Amino acid sequence: MDEQQMRGKVALVAGASKGIGAGTAEAFARAGAAVVLGARDLDALNEVADRIRKAGGQAIAVRTDVSSAAEMQHLVDAALTEFGRLDAAFNNATDGPRPAPLADIDPDEFDRGIAVNIRGTFLGMKYQIPAMLRNSGGTIVNMASLAGVTGVANLAAYVAGKAGIIGLTRTAALDYADQGIRVNVVAPGTILTHHLERAGERAQQAAASATPMHRLGTVAEVASTVLWLCSEQSGFINGAVIPIDGGQSAGHKPAQMYRQGEPMKPEPVKPEPVKPEPI
Repeated sequence: MDEQQMRGKVALVAGASKGIGAGTAEAFARAGAAVVLGARDLDALNEVADRIRKAGGQAIAVRTDVSSAAEMQHLVDAALTEFGRLDAAFNNATDGPRPAPLADIDPDEFDRGIAVNIRGTFLGMKYQIPAMLRNSGGTIVNMASLAGVTGVANLAAYVAGKAGIIGLTRTAALDYADQGIRVNVVAPGTILTHHLERAGERAQQAAASATPMHRLGTVAEVASTVLWLCSEQSGFINGAVIPIDGGQSAGHKPAQMYRQGEPMKPEPVKPEPVKPEPI
């Protein structure tokens, strides 16, 4: 893809303070876009914006709780006031309770997970879409997860929230398909973000071994997928769920197979995780 494919365009990233959101915001900037950053942690947002500006890009940071209609509208308004338009948006914010069996989850914490994931994504699109219609179109990418496609034990709020995001995305894609707006959703598997880095090497190895490719995904791989979905190269893709999961959603790959009536051979040695090539 053209390294400056987003030159002259404006991109908004909600949930841009760390991890995938921050990495994608910086990727938008490298591609030439002016970037509007939203998240609750303004200090962390300012750090991302400073990195973008020091690299020669344009960025503003706006403290935003995505579950607040007023604050989400303010975030979009900031893009229009500062840069005059909105061409692309990545709704990436998430929150919710710590892992626990469903019956052990506090209802208020469950509500928070739904508020940030489902309501936050709804509010993002509610205000992003009218802004994009002023320019005769745009692209929106929403952040779901492999967990929203397949389900994961002990993550009831997270799974429900991500599954809801997929439903919202498909509906929005149909609502505005004939008005120049495309809406898609990415569903990453296990990505090496700051959360998994803090979990340590043992957690990383376990996560990597669960993927058919025997490695973790990277923030750069998610960011490049989001940018592609916002580019003209994906111009006929709308309402799609794009897995970024090393093949996990394709099905189950047993460690070893057996034949009926025959003893199973000793388990083969698992290959070492393959490190991804730099993007």
